[in-house]
Amino acid sequence: MPQLLLELFSEEIPARMQAQAAKDLERMAREHLAAAGFLPEALKTFAGPRRLTLVAEGLPLAQADRKEELKGPRVGAPPQAMEGFLRKAGLTQDQLVERDGVYMAFIEKKGRPTAEIIAEMVEAIVRGFPWPKSMIWGTKKLRWVRPLKRILCVLDREVVPFAIEGIESGDITEGHRFMGEAKPFVAKDFDEYVAGLEKHFVVLDVEERKQRILEGCKTLCFARHLELVEDQGLLDEVAGLAEWPTPVLGDMDPVFLSLPPEVIRTSMRTHQKYFAVRKAGEEGLAPHFITIANIQAADGGAVIAAGNAKVLSSRLSDARFFWDEDVKVGFEPWLKKLDGVTFHAKLGTMAQRVERIVALAGEIAPLVGADVEKTKEAARLAKADLASQMVGEFPELQGIMGGYYARTFGLDGEIADAVRDHYKPQGPSDAVPTAPVSVAVALADKLDTLVGFFAIDEKPTGSKDPYALRRAALGVIRIILENGLRVSLNQSLTPAFKRASEAEAEHRPFSLDEREEPSASSVVGGVIAFFADRLKVTLRDQGKRHDLVDAVFALGDDDLARIVARVEALDGFLKTDDGKTLMAGYKRASNILKAEEKKGALPTGAPAEPAADSAAEVGLYNALRLLDKPLKDALAKEDFTGAMTQLAELRGPVDAYLDGVFVNEPEHRENRLRTLAAVRDAMGQVADFGLIGG
Repeated sequence: MPQLLLELFSEEIPARMQAQAAKDLERMAREHLAAAGFLPEALKTFAGPRRLTLVAEGLPLAQADRKEELKGPRVGAPPQAMEGFLRKAGLTQDQLVERDGVYMAFIEKKGRPTAEIIAEMVEAIVRGFPWPKSMIWGTKKLRWVRPLKRILCVLDREVVPFAIEGIESGDITEGHRFMGEAKPFVAKDFDEYVAGLEKHFVVLDVEERKQRILEGCKTLCFARHLELVEDQGLLDEVAGLAEWPTPVLGDMDPVFLSLPPEVIRTSMRTHQKYFAVRKAGEEGLAPHFITIANIQAADGGAVIAAGNAKVLSSRLSDARFFWDEDVKVGFEPWLKKLDGVTFHAKLGTMAQRVERIVALAGEIAPLVGADVEKTKEAARLAKADLASQMVGEFPELQGIMGGYYARTFGLDGEIADAVRDHYKPQGPSDAVPTAPVSVAVALADKLDTLVGFFAIDEKPTGSKDPYALRRAALGVIRIILENGLRVSLNQSLTPAFKRASEAEAEHRPFSLDEREEPSASSVVGGVIAFFADRLKVTLRDQGKRHDLVDAVFALGDDDLARIVARVEALDGFLKTDDGKTLMAGYKRASNILKAEEKKGALPTGAPAEPAADSAAEVGLYNALRLLDKPLKDALAKEDFTGAMTQLAELRGPVDAYLDGVFVNEPEHRENRLRTLAAVRDAMGQVADFGLIGG
């Protein structure tokens, strides 16, 4: 069946926009084709520095004739309703059919040529493309990310004719801007298109460009006994900068290796888009770099390497200046500068935030086995490097530079490590701090952020999270769980809220009577609920059910390590036959109690020993009595798997009771309801089973 080939050729598309642009092009094309009744056999998009490309296989040459059925107003409806429906359908009333008291319209639509539909589709896509930033150029009224130069649109090897603001469609495209013949060529299908681009020095597929870059870099490194310092983010970016990516190895002045390696790599990556290298099998960096050229130079890239080396030397000379100036200053002057840095208009200066972090870190330190005084000192210095020249130039090095400066100034290693690591983890692949002082400061930093912004009602909404509170919460969860810490969130958050609310009150631009002051319980409760949501995300990624987190959090526990242990034990229990059967019994018992509660208050107290002639009642009564102590012992020892094993003993007695006992028999109703309530209460010591679905 016919193939559609579409290329939107423009000036350079920013690398950061290309991946999403390819997704948007595919989505919009699928939506338009589906609306026309087309379902392509295959559809794929590509994005590169100067072109967006789409190829769709298996489209018909014409749309099939269609019949549409429209439901109209009821018979006897007001005239205005009928008039509106007739206008919409384009029919007269005598053309309608009455069915079950409702007017129906049956409209026959003759299929249109696919080329007409494609022409309309492309224009709609171009005019409505969701670029995050775009521009209008010349006298045209067309908006695109950069000036749109050509539109190639071919269906079944024939040009789909249309024009958008003077840009006419055709079967012409062009290759590399500088290499080869650098002139347009004809492409009437995808195979011709790809082959033509390859001949004209353009690699269409971004994954192929990435592979070409990696293989080229590794080949260059192997020849010089070097190793590439791999950087996926940089690879993604440079693959969007070059149509014919060609790695070139350059040399760097070895004198710059005395700078922290993070400074060198950041300068290379941020300013120049260079890859760093190291000697094979060794730590640290080698005095070389790899740049990705967009041409295959006749001299092997010697001139390119030399020019880039000069630029890098200039950049690293600046970094050397920042380092030298910073080590002359030290932490105390930087700390004074933080008095003039606003953290948030409602939460005071960065210096005031440091005071809150110091106090909170001191409270957390004993809970994680950290030295209190070292922890407070590390917390006091943690944000100081924000006032340094190096961090001013490279904000992504905050914390990292503080750690280097702390060691340069001769501070304790634990303090230097805590300053360096207190932002960690900043993402799912980032390691968590493990040293006690580092853990305490990292937790204090994140908990202060969470409580502060919740206190001023700046919570994440939908996809918006301007203060990265979700990342902070996930960081706290990972630190606690991966270190096996036993920390009460409520115990840490409550004093943090007190300090945050004092800061908010100090900077509040209105009187108290204009705004109800939030309570500690509401804010801390909100933060803990936020942790529950983030914990669901973490455990869901591990294959755990989100409703189990709700069932355990409902007990009011705020110890994340204990909560996760309960969830894991509960998850394992519910996968067994005993767990599934007992869960079903719990729901039956709970439903009976809920139904009876609607009639009036349920009887309270422990159930009395039933008559001996009711074997099912006696069996459940004895099972509950025998369960009480071992269940409590297991929970006291936090042996949640053992607690589940104890609960499993209820499976048979509960089933026999529900199958063989008439609960609402008047003479025994109250005691039998007490028995069912005792089952619910026993299981409720482990989790709120009522919140578990399925």
